[in-house]
Amino acid sequence: MALTGRQKPPSEHAFSPHDAVLRSAAPHLARRRFLTVTAAAAMLAFSTNRPARGATAARERDAARITDNPFTLGIASGDPLPDSVLLWTRLAPQPFAEDGGLGQERVAVSWEVALDEWFVIVEQEGTATAHPEYAHSVHVDVKGLRADSEYYYRFRVGTWISPVGRTRTAPAPGSDTDSLRLAAVACQAYQDGFYTAHRHLSQEDVDVVFFLGDYLYEYAVDSAGGARRYTDRKLPDVFNREATTLADYRLRYALYKSDPDLQAAHAQHPFVVTWDDHETENNYAGPYDEKGSAPEEFLVRRAAAYRAYWENQPLRAEQLPNGPDARLYRRLAWGSIAQFDILDTRQYRSDQAYSDRPHAPGAESDDPARTLTGADQERWLLDGWQKSNALWHVLPQQVCFSQRKFDLTEPARVSMDAWDGYRASRSRVMAGAKAAGIDNLMVLTGDVHVGYAFDIKENFDDPASKTVGTEFTCTSVASGGNGTAKPAEWDTYMKANPHMKYFDGRRGYVRVEMGRENAQVDFRTVPAITTPGGGISTTASFVTEAGSPGLKSV
Repeated sequence: MALTGRQKPPSEHAFSPHDAVLRSAAPHLARRRFLTVTAAAAMLAFSTNRPARGATAARERDAARITDNPFTLGIASGDPLPDSVLLWTRLAPQPFAEDGGLGQERVAVSWEVALDEWFVIVEQEGTATAHPEYAHSVHVDVKGLRADSEYYYRFRVGTWISPVGRTRTAPAPGSDTDSLRLAAVACQAYQDGFYTAHRHLSQEDVDVVFFLGDYLYEYAVDSAGGARRYTDRKLPDVFNREATTLADYRLRYALYKSDPDLQAAHAQHPFVVTWDDHETENNYAGPYDEKGSAPEEFLVRRAAAYRAYWENQPLRAEQLPNGPDARLYRRLAWGSIAQFDILDTRQYRSDQAYSDRPHAPGAESDDPARTLTGADQERWLLDGWQKSNALWHVLPQQVCFSQRKFDLTEPARVSMDAWDGYRASRSRVMAGAKAAGIDNLMVLTGDVHVGYAFDIKENFDDPASKTVGTEFTCTSVASGGNGTAKPAEWDTYMKANPHMKYFDGRRGYVRVEMGRENAQVDFRTVPAITTPGGGISTTASFVTEAGSPGLKSV
């Protein structure tokens, strides 16, 4: 049995007052302001709440003394492999207390994995430790499981038993899997409305869910929960400010994770998560924030945000941050039918061109030295494509990959925050796909709070050029409020971008069914999110044929 809960945090990540902070911050500063980062080093060590080397381990709490439900933030599973899946929970009997109600004591947590939801046939069991240094989160990497199999899991603390979760493993490497069902979701600003989409997602028959960023927002949430307009509760004042510290981010995750619809979706499906900007700060780029702060100051905040993200997601130890750095990009496979290359387009990007304003492409944005992914991640992606024999190559990532003109006039303005602002990066990725013989490229995107369907063109300015893939943006769960079917810019965008085949501004998610002959994508839409409940409908469906990319409406 493999436990990621440990008696003490891994020593390779431990902070002394300065050394690890300086090592991790130095690459970002590129010789600029490196000396002044020493002033921030102590703050970074403090903000990440890691014990110094040689610190005494926290004492263990008697589970019998936990009189309130410790599973208020739910359970989750993620990153399914053929023989393994990651199980997560975070103990918080008082979820809106800074320490979750458990102080600085560690807690023993039992776990079970079974073939049935009644736990008659238990396949694996063990005990992990919830450490205060990690906000009493538990990450259990359960190994030795059967490939392509469904499992049920639960946790126990003292007499408290968690809800039962359902998860599954991926098919064996290279196996002739006939089909795969997945969903893609993104952008769930708590204060913008209810998570109705998650409630419906929990009832979908899918194998895996991809969360494409903006799991939480750093913005203030008022006592009434914003657009939720609570009358039966009052949220603590601690949420009515922007999150900037580790304590802030931990509490913000507690607020989001307390939502019952989000908990239901996590309990029913394994999630594969990646971040965008709002888990840290709006539109940040590498070590640069939107406000123009000194990089050494922002890296302190980034370290706190990254730490809280790992603590609150079903991620393996490999993704545990080291200060302001975290290797979140990774690769998963689903037999021979699909390879998933999950990207991180925030941590390594060059700063946005033209002060991050909508702008026509020009010398600044088209500088070939600029990158959205960083050189290492780009090389990893292209090398992985060269070695792959999968039928479908899926790119779960954050910002619009396809060209998206904002105007009918030329030269048209585009987003400097998306791939349009990093056209050299996009050209290299598209050239790499072509060199690797990738016939069935599918990009899954979040960020923009609308649903789009694109044909990815070899030359976006020539509608007659070859179609080399497809892209689907999954709209938002809540961000942006209710939305409308035809936003104000609908006519302009559809005319300016002939490769854009669909545009809808309502909330929901995308559902994809992949087969050997084709893939069908359904846009699942809810009518409103400012009131709880409500149904769901499929507002559009598209098919793309294997070996012949291009969208056909069905």
